Amino acid sequence: MQLLWMQQLKANEFIFSSRYRLWRHILYWSFHISIWAGFWVIMEIPIPYERQLVYMALWIPAFILFGYPLAYVAIPYLLLKGKVLLFFLAILAWGVAGLYIDEAYRSYIIIPFQEAWGKDPVIPSGPLASCYLCMTTSAASPMLIRFFKLWSMKQQAWMQAQQEKVIAQLQLLRAQLHPHFLFNTLNNIYAFALKNSPKTPEMILRLSSLLSYMLYECRGEEVLLEKEVEVMKNYIELEKERYGDKIDVSVNIVGDLCDKYISPLLILPFLENAFKHGTSEQLGRPWMSLDISLKDHLLKCKVVNSKNEFVPHHQNGVGIDNVRKRLEFVYHKKYELKLADEGDFFVVSLTLELHPTSPGVIRPVSFTGQNKMPAYEDALSVNR
Repeated sequence: MQLLWMQQLKANEFIFSSRYRLWRHILYWSFHISIWAGFWVIMEIPIPYERQLVYMALWIPAFILFGYPLAYVAIPYLLLKGKVLLFFLAILAWGVAGLYIDEAYRSYIIIPFQEAWGKDPVIPSGPLASCYLCMTTSAASPMLIRFFKLWSMKQQAWMQAQQEKVIAQLQLLRAQLHPHFLFNTLNNIYAFALKNSPKTPEMILRLSSLLSYMLYECRGEEVLLEKEVEVMKNYIELEKERYGDKIDVSVNIVGDLCDKYISPLLILPFLENAFKHGTSEQLGRPWMSLDISLKDHLLKCKVVNSKNEFVPHHQNGVGIDNVRKRLEFVYHKKYELKLADEGDFFVVSLTLELHPTSPGVIRPVSFTGQNKMPAYEDALSVNR
């Protein structure tokens, strides 16, 4: 696979790089005169193939004079600029000029050369349909090649611009997600600080771990799935500190998460949503559960939280909208997201086909610091 990619890269470089322009033209005209020499032999012209090659090689300056203005002027400056009528008028005018170029070149170059060489038969003077056909074909071929080359380059430039646009949008979505998450978490810590709670330093330390994750590990396209789950556990612990014994939390994880990668901060907004719009608005004893299962590269995640059945659930918050867009960008047609308001509880179900681990994927650099928190045990499962 790598060898095939290298060969394709070299082929593209030969076609598009200016370094090989001269070699491309030499290769094209060598192929062109070889084909035409063979064509005249097939048409039973009584001239050997070797002499046909010599005669066709003599025609190359005329072919260039007739074909290159159309390929390098008419195509880029008329056709690709949308000036279609001017392009076709130029083609007609240049077609008439080709009659005179053909006759003049035969009269002053080809015929004198054949006579000096002393080989029969000598090509006749005057208008000759076969020679004009050769001229027009020699002009049409470079035009088609030039058109598809310029069109391909424009397509590549457009695709690159679209890719850069998507990357910029994805970075913007992440930039929107981080402040949204931090704002909610800092509000929780602020509430504890007002009460001079001894748990405040521990909560700040947990938040420091989350910040190091977002600043140093979320810069890559993907992060380790086990690290992403660890961050979600830390977040749940922060929320449990805020609610204390007033909430039941269940976390269940099935499958081997090692050496699996996921786009960062995809599931966390659903947890935020569950705590902010679910449990915090409920009058009775709230509960929530997080279930994650992984089989091969298929990840299934379900977040269920209790809610006040008389309060509609907010399905289109800032964090949720951003996750929808990121899923569409990164996992297009490889995910399924379902949100269901069941009255007294709300369900988020996400099925995701993770990208297979590849040596070509740039992975984020892990951050190791003194404030990095160890992995926490799963929250206790409490029967509801």
